[in-house]
Amino acid sequence: MLHSFGSDNHSGAAPEIMDAIINANKDFSEAYGEDETTKQAITLFKKILGENTESFFVFNGTGANVVALKALTKTHNSILCPETAHINVDECGAPEKATGCKLIPLTSKDGKVTPDEVKKELKNFGFQHHSQVKVLSISQPTELGTLYTPQEIKELADLMHEYNCYLHVDGSRISNASAALGLPIKSFTADAGVDALSFGGTKNGLLIGEAVVFFKKQLSEDFLYIRKQNTQLYSKNRFIAAQFIAYLKDGLNIRLASHSNNMAKYLESRLKEISEIEISRPVETNAVFAIIPQYLCNELLKKHLFYVWDEITNEVRWMCSFNTTKEDIDTFVNDIIRIVTINKI
Repeated sequence: MLHSFGSDNHSGAAPEIMDAIINANKDFSEAYGEDETTKQAITLFKKILGENTESFFVFNGTGANVVALKALTKTHNSILCPETAHINVDECGAPEKATGCKLIPLTSKDGKVTPDEVKKELKNFGFQHHSQVKVLSISQPTELGTLYTPQEIKELADLMHEYNCYLHVDGSRISNASAALGLPIKSFTADAGVDALSFGGTKNGLLIGEAVVFFKKQLSEDFLYIRKQNTQLYSKNRFIAAQFIAYLKDGLNIRLASHSNNMAKYLESRLKEISEIEISRPVETNAVFAIIPQYLCNELLKKHLFYVWDEITNEVRWMCSFNTTKEDIDTFVNDIIRIVTINKI
């Protein structure tokens, strides 16, 4: 098939990651994270995110979100999130089923929530007839590819802490955020008051595995049991850990993410040549959202894979990956121009 703009999950694994897996596939090693490779990866997380961090490996992004949120809540709690959040839209109710908590979606702009919007739901504490708010979960970048500044995240964290609540960050594309902001991940997570982070990698070159990071040790006290009970403990964990070592130790994650971000900006620049296309969201990471004519969408989908984000407005999402090339984008845009030109005849 041609290059897919449907999702950065459609890309393969980076060569450096495959090499790391092959190199880990030697001799025997203790299982369930008791191996030396896992210990080295955890030490590396401490180096990058702070000595107080506690990191754990899981299979996938939904699993990371579910077990992180479960560690922060009890079943009578509720979890606030933007209406566009992955946990609200794309996880088939898993967070609610696994945590027993009520999800409360908040009005957002370009995927971001403000303290004023959050504060509307910080109420009814101690009232036994209402679920008790305990966590705000945001995505960085958002599901619309936009970014919170470190100060914006700090304001949300401070607000939640004021009410004895927590801030969780879904960081499935956290390296794209770091690359776009030009800041280390620690500066807008640990340093900004974030309590827990789902640290993603499979959208940016990893083959399998994500990490859950807690920035306060006491929050992870029961996590080993929560992870096991929720089927997110991998027996041969060294293969996940080896990927993260290769991913983080020399900044590979940022190089891969920078490339996908740059490709999105290049795609945006090419699309601006076409009057029939309206860029509908700020292009801040590796996602380009656009509103396009129905005829163009129909014809383009015959040859290229991508998703319609909003069927009412015909807004589409085009994702760039670590292995997207300018040639891929030029081929895609040239097909758009061809379809538009034919339609005008």
